[in-house]
Amino acid sequence: MAADGKAAPRAALVTGAGKNIGRACVLGLAEDGFNVAINGSSDRAACESVAQEAAKFGVKAIVVMGDVGRPSECKRIAGEAIEAFGAVDALLNNAALRPNKPFLEMTDEEWQRVIDVDMNAAVWLSRACLPGMVKKGWGRIVNFAGMNAIHGHAGRAPVSVAKHGVWGLSKALAMEFGPKGITTNTISPGPIAPDVEEKNASAQARAQTLARVPLGRFGTPVEVAAAARLLVSEAGGYINGQMIAVNGGGAT
Repeated sequence: MAADGKAAPRAALVTGAGKNIGRACVLGLAEDGFNVAINGSSDRAACESVAQEAAKFGVKAIVVMGDVGRPSECKRIAGEAIEAFGAVDALLNNAALRPNKPFLEMTDEEWQRVIDVDMNAAVWLSRACLPGMVKKGWGRIVNFAGMNAIHGHAGRAPVSVAKHGVWGLSKALAMEFGPKGITTNTISPGPIAPDVEEKNASAQARAQTLARVPLGRFGTPVEVAAAARLLVSEAGGYINGQMIAVNGGGAT
């Protein structure tokens, strides 16, 4: 409880939050009254800009830079958010790498790096944040997958493996921590703009992608964030262990 007797605001930690989907999630949660911890790995200026935007909603917004592909960094990142807010009530594991490289050309180090950022980070951050959620009897974990978690993708074997792993992690945590008032779900975005790949794609590649989307357009980060806002809300409290595809109805 806050000093005035009112319930203290809940707090969220969003990784990969300097742009696109992560940024939209931060701003959506701030609008919903969450204090927010904004994580990025390198572009502090972008994260600071997001924090300034979030603060306009009257919430506390902090920047916690760090490499989520390292367990010690995940512990520190979560620790700084917990120190600032008292707990992390909602954890959104959005940060990801999506290199495109033939399977037989990828080194062990390159493979492991993707697995660490795209999957193990969700494990390490969940471990750091779950004790506080369990103590409060309330929590939300949202992991992000994508088309690579549903279909194989040539040139992206480690991404497909990692995102399948994240999906499995979500289902396992949903079963283990659901009885403690904590939900865990996965969001699977389809083709979302603006995205580096989408901006660099040829007109033919864009047309082929859109041909698989019944709505005939790219989605937006705000539309993905809308699903995240539902999952972390009180109204979304009975959604647990699910993968929600935000993909315009396409098979992605």
